Amino acid sequence: MARDLSAYLQDILDACIAIEDVMVDVTLDNYLRQRFIRSSVEREFIIIGEALRRISALDEPLFLSISNSRAIIDFRNLLAHDYGAVDDDSVFGLVHSDLILLKAEVGVLLRDLFGAN
Repeated sequence: MARDLSAYLQDILDACIAIEDVMVDVTLDNYLRQRFIRSSVEREFIIIGEALRRISALDEPLFLSISNSRAIIDFRNLLAHDYGAVDDDSVFGLVHSDLILLKAEVGVLLRDLFGAN
């Protein structure tokens, strides 16, 4: 059965929350030294990017309404296909900047378009 837009948006929101949960009290030094943390964060970013890719195929205006949507898909592709080029300092920075905006935007979309809490 095909999934709908609200399911993909919920996947994004859930992945944002998972990243926030794993990053509680994690310093850059902890992040760089602990592979399991980096792996968890990167996996969730891959989910976010794939969900956005699928949203882009279903509803381009919705996709374009999400800040940095194309860059997020490109980042997912980097993580999945060119993992050696991943800059861990940059990923750590994304968690503390862009993720906050993405979570807020997706939460608003879920509420306004689909009546989700």
